[in-house]
Amino acid sequence: MEIVTKYFSDFTPKQLQQFAALEELYKDWNSKINVISRKDIDSLYEKHVLHSLSIAAVFNFPAGAHIIDIGTGGGFPGVPLAIFFPQVQFHLVDSVGKKLKVIEEVKAAIGLKNVTTQHTRAEEIKTRKFDFVVSRAVAPLKDLWRWGKPLLKQGQYTVEGANGKELIRSGLICLKGGDLAAEISEGGTKPKIIELTRLFPEPYFEEKYLLYVKA
Repeated sequence: MEIVTKYFSDFTPKQLQQFAALEELYKDWNSKINVISRKDIDSLYEKHVLHSLSIAAVFNFPAGAHIIDIGTGGGFPGVPLAIFFPQVQFHLVDSVGKKLKVIEEVKAAIGLKNVTTQHTRAEEIKTRKFDFVVSRAVAPLKDLWRWGKPLLKQGQYTVEGANGKELIRSGLICLKGGDLAAEISEGGTKPKIIELTRLFPEPYFEEKYLLYVKA
């Protein structure tokens, strides 16, 4: 938990309680349904929570926005982002139903009201549109864009940023690692790329990136 509050300090008491509860909840559920690598569970706050919150370090989502988390797995990045942005609605989807059961149990335990889940594949969602698509280590960029682009509204939003008011456009935001040159070349998009060590100068975040593709 300390690794999170090292970089983010403006939490309400409720948010701090919600974040603090995640470790015990995920350890308990992970022993029943494996949603997080066994070797990573003891580093939950750095490798999963803080990693997910790198999106919050870059994007200040506007209140009322609707965001879909594709291939959410055990709820990352969606659950930490939902705690961080209580006025934003998050829809978490995965093709593995038992993983969504874990999310439902976690959200009930911590009183997370702004999260819904759906057992489906992103490409099967035909009747809803979202302001942003987020994803974490799910698929190559070209596939994420193929699935995510039809789900995106064509919108732009004025939000408070570090340098005053900023304009951001709807888009795909994904967290990836390693050498991305070939993947980006094959993806047919021109993402903005942010090195996560610029946000969190910790060894774990070396060669990890945030990619943003505007709609």
